Amino acid sequence: MQKLNLPSYNFTFKNRENTVLIFDKLRKKNVVLTPEEWVRQNFVEFLIQEKKYPESLIAIEKQFVINNIKKRSDILIFNKLGKPEIIVECKAPTVKISQDTFDQIARYNLKLEASYLIITNGLEHFYCKMDTQNETYVFLKEIPTYY
Repeated sequence: MQKLNLPSYNFTFKNRENTVLIFDKLRKKNVVLTPEEWVRQNFVEFLIQEKKYPESLIAIEKQFVINNIKKRSDILIFNKLGKPEIIVECKAPTVKISQDTFDQIARYNLKLEASYLIITNGLEHFYCKMDTQNETYVFLKEIPTYY
């Protein structure tokens, strides 16, 4: 898989019927290794190993409903009270991050009300803190380490 703009991590791979699978330690199962999944798995490791977020607070592909339509967040990090704290939207490295991507995660956040939004394609990472008073977000250099 493509080298990402993240530290290198060790993963377990499996080949089943000419399909490469990667073991997702949070979902505790093998999943198809797509370019987006590669970004997601690496970013989860970044959050756990570099930013010290506990595995127990991280959900992958958490489902929720907006306007009677089922949606899924790529990565959702909860605070100690069980409320969404950070939403991460992952794209494949070949996908250019655009205003549409920001609009997508902003729509998700109308429902989830997280404090931080992250968009990554593995090469570029955008970190935002919500400014609910002004209904906008402020770009950050990096996401805070878990406290």
